[in-house]
Amino acid sequence: MTWTGWDRLRNLADQNGIIYKRGDSNTNPYIQAIDDLLMLKNATDVGLIFEDERELNQSLYYLIGNSIIRLVVIDDFTEKTVSKIRAMRPSPSYYAIYASTARMDDLFKTAMQGGLVKRNGIWNLVFTDNNYKEFKYINGNLQLNVSITILSMKSNVCCRLLGLQSNCSCPPDVKIFSRYFRRLIGLVVSLMSDLQASGTSVEPKTGRCFSQNASQASNLTSEAFNKNLIAKLGNNDTFEYWSEKGMITYKAEIVLETVENGPPELLATWTRHSKIKEVDRKIKPAKRFFRIGTAPRCDVFLHSALRILKLHQSVPWTVPELDADGNVMKDVNGKDLWSGYCVDFVQKLSEEMDFDYDLVVPADRQFGKKLANGQWDGLIGDLAKGETDIVVAALTMTSEREEVIDFVAPYFEQSGILIVMRKPVRKPSLFKFMTVLKVEVWLSIVGALTLTGIMIWILDKYSPYSARNNRRLYPYPCREFTLKESFWFALTSFTPQGGGEAPKALSSRTLVAAYWLFVVLMLATFTANLAAFLTVERMQSPVQSLEQLARQSRINYTVVANSGQHQYFMNMKNAEDKLYTILDLQKDRYFEMLASKYWNQTLKAQCLNSDDNEGITLESLGGVFIATLFGLALAMITLAGEIFYYRKRNTQDKQKEKKKGKNVDKDKLMIQKLASKLQMKPAPTPFFEKTTNPPRVSHISVYPRNFPFKE
Repeated sequence: MTWTGWDRLRNLADQNGIIYKRGDSNTNPYIQAIDDLLMLKNATDVGLIFEDERELNQSLYYLIGNSIIRLVVIDDFTEKTVSKIRAMRPSPSYYAIYASTARMDDLFKTAMQGGLVKRNGIWNLVFTDNNYKEFKYINGNLQLNVSITILSMKSNVCCRLLGLQSNCSCPPDVKIFSRYFRRLIGLVVSLMSDLQASGTSVEPKTGRCFSQNASQASNLTSEAFNKNLIAKLGNNDTFEYWSEKGMITYKAEIVLETVENGPPELLATWTRHSKIKEVDRKIKPAKRFFRIGTAPRCDVFLHSALRILKLHQSVPWTVPELDADGNVMKDVNGKDLWSGYCVDFVQKLSEEMDFDYDLVVPADRQFGKKLANGQWDGLIGDLAKGETDIVVAALTMTSEREEVIDFVAPYFEQSGILIVMRKPVRKPSLFKFMTVLKVEVWLSIVGALTLTGIMIWILDKYSPYSARNNRRLYPYPCREFTLKESFWFALTSFTPQGGGEAPKALSSRTLVAAYWLFVVLMLATFTANLAAFLTVERMQSPVQSLEQLARQSRINYTVVANSGQHQYFMNMKNAEDKLYTILDLQKDRYFEMLASKYWNQTLKAQCLNSDDNEGITLESLGGVFIATLFGLALAMITLAGEIFYYRKRNTQDKQKEKKKGKNVDKDKLMIQKLASKLQMKPAPTPFFEKTTNPPRVSHISVYPRNFPFKE
């Protein structure tokens, strides 16, 4: 009867023709069943808790030689050691307790009180007796908040070992191993009797155990024994033979059930040959579990001339949930409740990747900095030491941090340190509106008005198409612009005599159009900025450092470690890993949804732009003046065009009149020549009575004559 067998003894037995067979240990079937169950659940490690050291040793011999699961053996499971188990890193993915029903009550109660029983499907209770139905969490009033798996021996196994019918009522205090041992001795005696009756030699043999030249003895006796053993156990319902290990064991049938606040539900059955056979539903692995680190703190400082404050809340990434009285809310386990961008992100990851998690906040609530001894504290230190599995926080990627931890692709932009200005308390002023524009802008406006007035007068004086210079085009009375009237028109669009007439020449009108474009743009700019500017005060001097900024007592500022924090303050506070699932969430625009949730864009209008505290400079209005100068240039070009066109037209008119006079003289000369050639005489003048106004009648009588026509 051994737990593992003795290879040296087996070899000696084979050399000397001695029958070598092993008997089974007490917990071996349970260990095999648990190992097969955990392999089916894709487990990588398990914490084993035993009732006594004897069962622990039996199990280790099997598991070390046959299992590939990482083992965490807990040999002293008491209230004093629970805290050590809870602090174990990495924590076991599954737990298994091997004990009788009486001891199981105590051990599982210790696990419950120690806060180890929190997740579904990770606890496996193996009952080594037949009294598991008296377990307090099945038959008592104790309630479970998670599901557990129970493994127990099928009752017909006990009945067969007792030699009773398979449907008997197995006594709860029966010892399976002792019954198995008795039946095993009887089986061996029966086989040896049959062997002797068949004439096979069963005489004792002698020899030297460590003889190097021992000849191979005859194995006829051993072979005959094996043949009879296989034949006898072929239809046996109590024993089975494990030929690879030379083991005679009882036919173990283990039932797997799940329990959660109710009677056990059948899950599967197990035997050595068929392994685990699922019954009604498929066995699924327990959800993966991660300890996710986060921090409610970020690198934020508020400075003023009177105080320096540190913010301890990483808004909106990770913030504690507060009740109506402002106290941090707790969950059922007494842990702080958190909310925010990172918390929602973790929850979404857990849903997408199907895992459970605990939020772990470092004791110092820091992101982490490198200490003098080369170690790290805060979130970075917890992750580097294995206290946490993942960190989800408003953590900036740096090369120094990448030396000890790995970063996934950023799920939010990283753009360094930013400064956010808080809206200060402003001093009222009767002439505040005058500071909307810089002094140079006001001077430029006055210059533009002066230049426009002069140019209106010049264009009206020299344009050939103005009312002053073209009476034929404007025969009705029109205003002639003097220099004084030109200035008034540029200032008010009316002349001092009350006339509202605009200049008539195209060049003047071009200049007026450009001038009014300038006026409209200036008025629009001034009006749009006046309302906001009346509530904003310019800084008294340029800021070269944060300390200079702090010294201006009414100016507060915030240094933010990353742009996400900056955007939150600007939009919400009125200026106050290895997980590829992240890439899928980016593709599904999940982070845009989170951003719209925590960065309310509708409130952004309440924040001031970065240049709201500055008057409008000449540079910012340079385009308006350029447009005006362009109109002035266009007016001058138009004036030149008018003068050129006017002069050209006058020249053409004179040439036409001169040409017309020449044509009349030429016609008269031709008629005279023609008349001389035709020898025409004037027609006789008829007699008219002399009247006061005699009719003016004249005609030429042409008589045809025969003569050749010549030019």
